[in-house]
Amino acid sequence: MKSFLASLCLLGIFFHPQTQCKSEFNLKGDFTIGGLFDIHDVSEEVHHERPEAINCSSHRFIPSNYQRFQLMRFSVEEINNSSSLLPNLSLGYEVFDHCSDTLSFPGVLRLMSVNGFIQPWAEPNNKVSRVLAVIGPFTSTQAMTVAPFFMPDLIPMVSYGSSSSVFSSKVKYPSFLRTGNPNRDVIDVIVTMLQRFNWSWVAFLYSDNDYANDGLELFIRKIKTTEICLAYTKIVNQNTDYSLIFKSIEDQMINVIIVFTSELTAEVLIESAVQLNVTNKVWIATDTWSSNKKLLKMKGIRKIGTVLGLPQPALTIAGFSEFITSFESQSQYKEDKPPKFCNQVSNWGTWRAKDILDADPSFSYPVYSAVYAIAHALHKVLQCDTAGCNNIPVYPNMILAEIQKSNFTLLNRTVLFDETGVLRSGLFSIVVWNSSGDEEDIGFYSFYPKVTFFINISKIIWHTDGEVPTSVCSPECPTGYVRNPNKIQKCCFTCEICPAATYVNVEEDPYKCIHCKNTEWSEEGSTSCNLRQLEYIPFTDTGAIAIMVSTWVIVGLTLSVSVLFAINYNTPVVRSAGGPMCFLILGCLSLCSISVFFYFGVPTPASCILRYFPFIWFYTVCLACFVVRSFQIVCIFRISAKFPSLLIWWKKYHGQWLLISTSFVVQALLLFSFYHDPPQPYNETSWHPKQIVLFCYLNLKATSCSLFLPISFACLCFVFSYMAKDLPKNYNEAKAITFCLLLLIFTWTLFITVYMLYHGKYIQTLNAVTVLLSLYYFLVGYFLPKCYIILFQPNKNTQQYFQSLIQNYTKTISQ
Repeated sequence: MKSFLASLCLLGIFFHPQTQCKSEFNLKGDFTIGGLFDIHDVSEEVHHERPEAINCSSHRFIPSNYQRFQLMRFSVEEINNSSSLLPNLSLGYEVFDHCSDTLSFPGVLRLMSVNGFIQPWAEPNNKVSRVLAVIGPFTSTQAMTVAPFFMPDLIPMVSYGSSSSVFSSKVKYPSFLRTGNPNRDVIDVIVTMLQRFNWSWVAFLYSDNDYANDGLELFIRKIKTTEICLAYTKIVNQNTDYSLIFKSIEDQMINVIIVFTSELTAEVLIESAVQLNVTNKVWIATDTWSSNKKLLKMKGIRKIGTVLGLPQPALTIAGFSEFITSFESQSQYKEDKPPKFCNQVSNWGTWRAKDILDADPSFSYPVYSAVYAIAHALHKVLQCDTAGCNNIPVYPNMILAEIQKSNFTLLNRTVLFDETGVLRSGLFSIVVWNSSGDEEDIGFYSFYPKVTFFINISKIIWHTDGEVPTSVCSPECPTGYVRNPNKIQKCCFTCEICPAATYVNVEEDPYKCIHCKNTEWSEEGSTSCNLRQLEYIPFTDTGAIAIMVSTWVIVGLTLSVSVLFAINYNTPVVRSAGGPMCFLILGCLSLCSISVFFYFGVPTPASCILRYFPFIWFYTVCLACFVVRSFQIVCIFRISAKFPSLLIWWKKYHGQWLLISTSFVVQALLLFSFYHDPPQPYNETSWHPKQIVLFCYLNLKATSCSLFLPISFACLCFVFSYMAKDLPKNYNEAKAITFCLLLLIFTWTLFITVYMLYHGKYIQTLNAVTVLLSLYYFLVGYFLPKCYIILFQPNKNTQQYFQSLIQNYTKTISQ
């Protein structure tokens, strides 16, 4: 490092002014600012046999950059002619043609020198810089190579075109400021435009430099959270074979091309596109070439498609045209003899003032505002007023501090820098290259004070006959379809229809079929779900009314039979039917009927319990009574003769009531033991896709023991009644019980079969009917025949009649 600094000291002798001269590149003043403008461009590699400064004038002249250089001169002259900004003081400049990124250092070292010498080891207070600030350079690469020379001494560098994100780091670039838009803003505008027109399949052609590489990196980072895919990227320059590039773009069916290059490279690229007959593309031009007059007037430019540009707004700067015109008229140099000055050589003599004024004006305001930002900072440091300015020492770091605090209006726009040193203009024009060879303003994108995007699509004459062009890898899926992406690009996908009971919301997630809720349904290929219709049997249903009326009928009949039996309690028919047990059976039948009423209406926890438990509990007792009756009949006529002790025990301990009471208690315990998992309302959603059947869920596994008891009683009852099938005809209750049980078994078998085959709300109606029939079978099949004898055949309701039947049966058995 020390040897490097020593070499700078030795180089200083070359910068000692030998003569005093005047040219367009320098102007004496009380305070001097530096300027670095790439008036010429060194695009090819330059080789020297010995160290020597590059001759910029032998390379390509760039009118747009020369225009910016002249704008700096004009701005300084305008400030010097002002009586308010720097009264009684003059601003001078020293400008260098920075035509090469790596070979134009003599000019930089000249700006660093003091009285022709560079003194890197001087004390900070003694290191008075030759210039207070430097304007430029234009490109990011130029700025990155030059900035390290000025940063240690905090000499302000106000670049009008360097847009790379690296300059936002105030640790590495503490005195670097920008009046042009950074890449971050450019990329934001490009991505917004792509999203506005739904272009998701794009190519990105860029230069191999710091400016474009940073733009590509920002673009890739920005589109990660969008639907945009970078289909193709390629580094391009002025020597690229573009035929292969355009063939690859065409093969991939890419219709939108982002060109993120320098102005000269963009010229070669677009010229190649015209020559190679590239058509029907949308070209997105960055601010480096979107206002390029040469390309706008190029023959055949309309064939390549539609060019949308994002230039920085070109503002009219009053007096500048006259300044250029007067400068041309004052020039005394001929075209065949380029002018030579003390520190620069210019060959603009072959260009007219009109050519300079017609050059790309995109960065005019950044140059203009950069000069004025320095002048306003000097105004603040010197504490100037209408009377004049204070005579105090001025150091670059003082200018830097005031530039960072800038807040003034210039051409109706506020000059204000943010914490990263970027001018808070944040304004882009959106232009289209029309058929007249001009750029037409169609919108704008503003970042301050808030993000505002506007574009007048009606002004765009698309190359696709008025229709907005498309650029997608895969066409948009039809409604109700989801994307099935491939593993390489998210924009490339196949379409799959969403099955029933799902839907797709393309705004939230176009790649996933979302399941509907249990309370919703959807057809195949839906974009939303519909609420399912609630299905249940209301109390007002015709079938429900009929069933409830039938239930009240059975209640009335059981009450009537009970009254009839009570009146004829001591008659043989009532005694043979079971005597007091008949009232228990009739009471249980009435209590069982309670369950029927709770099969209708919206299920509730209470209604679900009352739907099942009363019937299971009291029907178990009812069956227990019939088991006892069947057993007693068989015992009297069959078992008593063979097992007399069993009959004695049965009578002694009231076996019938013991069995009935036990079944009552056991069933009660079994039912109440399931309080942790009782019947409860349940939304049955699997039966019909568009309906929810309001149901009561009964855990058959948990209640299997409570169901096992009545089933066992039914089987025992059937066995005992079958054993008594040969008993006296008019005295045989067993036959009636057998008949009732057969009907009961048939009905429940039929119900179970239908339940397994039919799924719908009317299964609850069928369940209620099955319960009601189970009650009617015993009432009608067992009790009504006895009521008929009591009412219409009283001669058969006598003791003598029953005795005769028993005697005849005994004689038959003995024979």
